[in-house]
Amino acid sequence: MPDILRRNNVIITGQSDKVILFAHGFGCDQKAWRSLTPYFTEDYKVIVFDFVGAGNSDITAYDHMRYVTLEGYATDIIEICETLDLSSVIFVGHSVSCMIGILASNRKPQLFSDLILLGPSPCYINKEGYYGGFDQETIDELFEVMDEDYIGWARSIAPAIMNKENGEVLGEELADSFCAMDPAIGKQFARATFLSDNRSDLNKVAVDSLTIQCKDDMIAPVEVGRFVHANIPGNVFELIEAVGHCPHMSNAELTAKTIKGYLADK
Repeated sequence: MPDILRRNNVIITGQSDKVILFAHGFGCDQKAWRSLTPYFTEDYKVIVFDFVGAGNSDITAYDHMRYVTLEGYATDIIEICETLDLSSVIFVGHSVSCMIGILASNRKPQLFSDLILLGPSPCYINKEGYYGGFDQETIDELFEVMDEDYIGWARSIAPAIMNKENGEVLGEELADSFCAMDPAIGKQFARATFLSDNRSDLNKVAVDSLTIQCKDDMIAPVEVGRFVHANIPGNVFELIEAVGHCPHMSNAELTAKTIKGYLADK
């Protein structure tokens, strides 16, 4: 196996010529997709992977300078696709991976046919004329708590991100995933995520795209999803009857139906 595929623990299932690549969000790994990917393995070649520092990736490949911004993760996406000689990939990104996928696509649009954005946010902090869901003070406090006690922070925030309506089991699963990440890497990834501002990258998207928005999401509110939709040329917007930030875990059937419906209409 090439070093890049080992680095990111790339797993491929299915034999179709149609390729769908799933990119997990902050604090997660490829296991977060396990309820969703079975809906696609019959009709697609399904690719999942772990970002460096997550899951079973090669943690020795972690480079502080490379991953200080989201561009480093976008480079990983490009390298995986090029190593596998892929083109016209359907990219499914969750949370911060939505922007990572956009950055990769804007650099190498020929690699992608579609971007499916699950809970995207181009900027988490409120700016003049823009509502991101968090003020700067709240984000600063988040980093302070994380620096003092990363594990405690993860245990407290993960259930809220999942949304208590989805049950304690999923909240605990998300917390376990957050806690499995090396705290130093988790802190840097959090800063790369929550301090990013990719609003200017949205109108550069040159491939088809779908935004999937949950009706109640503390991380990416509906206003943010609608902003993404309004600023990506030709973007399709779907507001789904799901709560929390992780519908691929809490309501995989509805999420799969929404993705398949979009792809069928093309």
